[in-house]
Amino acid sequence: MEVIAKAKYIRRTPRKARLIADAVRGMPVAEALAFLEFSPRHAALDVAKVIKSAAANAEHNFNLNREDLVVKALMVDEGPTMKRIRPVSRGMAHQYFHRTCHITAVVEDREEAVPTVRATPARTPRTTRSNS
Repeated sequence: MEVIAKAKYIRRTPRKARLIADAVRGMPVAEALAFLEFSPRHAALDVAKVIKSAAANAEHNFNLNREDLVVKALMVDEGPTMKRIRPVSRGMAHQYFHRTCHITAVVEDREEAVPTVRATPARTPRTTRSNS
């Protein structure tokens, strides 16, 4: 079952939040939160908050086990941009932007929360050519 949580109008640029979202997408919830806790990026706090909220929604509203939850989707959309001006010399003004984003987390319960390791195909040994 999929459970959704949203955080809107977050004062982070969407580009910086997407870097973190791409790193934790597909991880189990506990592993994703551990990764985000030790991440040096400021957007990790905002992404972690949304994942925690989705996990809490799953536990409280649907009686799902927190250990079985996996981050299925993590979307970072662009929110409204606040435009501000800064006065500069000679009576001019420069414009700068405060960008915002909307973060949506979708968690899903899976019985096997641990990702499976792909087996690499066996390679055939190379034969050496003799120069005759």
